[in-house]
Amino acid sequence: MRGPVNGSTSRLPADTWEHALVTGNGRQGALCWGRPADGLRLTVSHERLFLPLHPPLEPPDTARILPRLRGLLDSGRYAQAAAEVCRVAVADEPAYAGTVWIDPLVGAATLTVTPSRPGPVRDYRRTVDTATGLVTQRWRDAAGEVRVEVFASRPADAIVARVSATGGFTGTVELGPVEGEPPRPVETTVDGLTLTARFPYATWPGALTGYRVRCRVSGVDVDGPVLRSDAVLVVRTLLPGDRDPDSDPDFDPDFDALLAAHAAVHGELMGRVHLDLSADPADRAAPTEDLLAAPVGPALVERLFDAGRHLIVSSSGDLPPTLQGVWSGTWTPPWSSGYTLDGNLPAAVAALLPTGTPELMLPLFDLLDAVRDDLRRNARRLYGVAGLLAPVHMSSHGRQNHFGPVWCQTFWTAGAAWLARLYVDHWRYTGDRDFLARRAWPFLRETVDFCLDFVRVHDGTARFVPSYSPENAPASTGSQACVDATMDVAVTRDLLTNVIAVAAELGVDDPDAPRWRDLLAALPPYRVAGGVLAEWCHPDLTDQPAHRHASHLWPLWYEPDPAITGDPVLRAAAATAVRRRLDWWAGADSDEMAYGLAQLGLAAAALGMADEAYACVERMARVYWRPSLVPTHNRDAVFNVDIAGGLPAVVAAMLVRGAHGRLDLLPALPAAWPRGRVTGLVVRGAVTVRELRWAPGAVEAVLWSAAGARLVVGAPPGMVFRGAAAPPGLVFGGAAAPLGGVFDGAAALPVTLPAGVSVPLRAVDT
Repeated sequence: MRGPVNGSTSRLPADTWEHALVTGNGRQGALCWGRPADGLRLTVSHERLFLPLHPPLEPPDTARILPRLRGLLDSGRYAQAAAEVCRVAVADEPAYAGTVWIDPLVGAATLTVTPSRPGPVRDYRRTVDTATGLVTQRWRDAAGEVRVEVFASRPADAIVARVSATGGFTGTVELGPVEGEPPRPVETTVDGLTLTARFPYATWPGALTGYRVRCRVSGVDVDGPVLRSDAVLVVRTLLPGDRDPDSDPDFDPDFDALLAAHAAVHGELMGRVHLDLSADPADRAAPTEDLLAAPVGPALVERLFDAGRHLIVSSSGDLPPTLQGVWSGTWTPPWSSGYTLDGNLPAAVAALLPTGTPELMLPLFDLLDAVRDDLRRNARRLYGVAGLLAPVHMSSHGRQNHFGPVWCQTFWTAGAAWLARLYVDHWRYTGDRDFLARRAWPFLRETVDFCLDFVRVHDGTARFVPSYSPENAPASTGSQACVDATMDVAVTRDLLTNVIAVAAELGVDDPDAPRWRDLLAALPPYRVAGGVLAEWCHPDLTDQPAHRHASHLWPLWYEPDPAITGDPVLRAAAATAVRRRLDWWAGADSDEMAYGLAQLGLAAAALGMADEAYACVERMARVYWRPSLVPTHNRDAVFNVDIAGGLPAVVAAMLVRGAHGRLDLLPALPAAWPRGRVTGLVVRGAVTVRELRWAPGAVEAVLWSAAGARLVVGAPPGMVFRGAAAPPGLVFGGAAAPLGGVFDGAAALPVTLPAGVSVPLRAVDT
């Protein structure tokens, strides 16, 4: 039995949902697990099925004690400041005496298919085809071959399964709730193949009151849950207000037609980018568990690049991916499997723009639109200011309810400015000026209002008090509460720079523009301590490099900050910071939060550190993926999709870099990939690298822009461009094509791309 051309094969069945193969259409997902002898299970889920735990609470009213908090922080009493927030919060709302968790993403139901077939099971295989989203489990018994095939249809918005066997499938199907006990009472009834769940306690405005899961079966010989023939099963999770399209009495689904319609949509999204690292064909055909057990090679990177994209495509619907994408097999997922904004969610969506799927970013912006009033409420209640303040954790609402004396997350004020960068990047990757004006500009404008009101300027220098560098604490204090975190300075610099640029692009004459420029000029410089880019700009706060986050490297994750890349001292300090964090990751103490390696990898690629960027990819691939092709948050623990976006994003950043009007080819190509080809990567400036092909001594690229573009193209390190025939209309630095004269042999070319014309370039060793 051979596996699919796109995707992978595994010999290992999954005994728990955490090791399941997955399929999803963005709105609904299915975890495919179990064994033929004990029952094959489909645990289904819905992107909006967040179990309501309690009404949203008012964010703590710490605005009224802000002078006291700032006094404590300025005097070095960091832990006391964090404790003071909790004291005030509990006095107003007793529920804050414990950790207030967001509503969790829960599984809706499990459909169990139990075959009744003769003889022992042999030759079991399970496969996932990333080009179609089809998951297949198949085996042989005494009567022949048995198959269970599952996919989540985008056009039909349903989970579709087919059970088939030599001589006809025989067995039973049963629908039931997910395993475990819910944290709040759930009234569940099962009537045949329909499960209805009610949340009787959820009586507050906007609360989800329950859901329904319905499975309909079509086959030649089907008697309720008993199957005596091959059959097609259609499963839908329906929330209040959803229409059930299967109410048609003439229900007769055509599995192949439904799959073809879905594959056309899913496959087109997946096919926009293709990565070929010249892997050995035998390795490409190997079961995933064999590749994971061997040293990391090109075949595994290719497979995980595709698998990661498949997971994020499959879990991007009306909402962006949660910590677990669109999947859940439990009532109590880790961290409630919501949206964690201080790293996880940005990592999950990090590859969507570079891999040419910008429409899948829109669900994130839709989510932020839906909670905009909560973000305003956070800013007013916490700090008494206008603008937007994003929480660290959110799911069914956007209020800042999750914090404590150690995890003092009310002090994290960088979230909205970080998200503003994603709005700006969506415009820069797509060139969509309407999006810029209608959606990006309003968000940027409100976010900068927060900065203008919150940031204090003292003796000409901007101060961030309070501050927070996600989850890390200075070695000198041991408290996560802090002042002047490098992340805060970096995201504010980025926000102000972008607000000024976007206002100019849109022709906005804003009365606050002088204040933007004044605050930008007042931002403190990045600090170097002991030759390392410091995580805190305040000189009294010493670094703690043994940590999973690398938030001080934020200015290198998107468009690298010229203040770092253009300054030899800061650039060297940033490179040393990358190496220090990598040293920790290589040790025995590192374990949790795989996406920290994506953060490091993006920073390394931005600095042209090919070996270090590859080390991040290699460790993500070797340690944090399972044979199911779903990554984990910790070493072989906690089903999680963060690096499903993070790993492809780092690989893309190693192959092309687009920033500040410049496109660099192969800026961080490792020795492990001496030959290769990638198609379809996109860079800022709305330029598509239709093809990039490399081998020792030579590189060929084909660039394309729908609207035309002007940019500088940089050759790979140690290479120069050589003349080649070019399409009419192409201009190199003001000289008509073909390339020649002063630009022949140049390491960088100023290029004007004609609209809609493919432009080839060639570089060779110097």
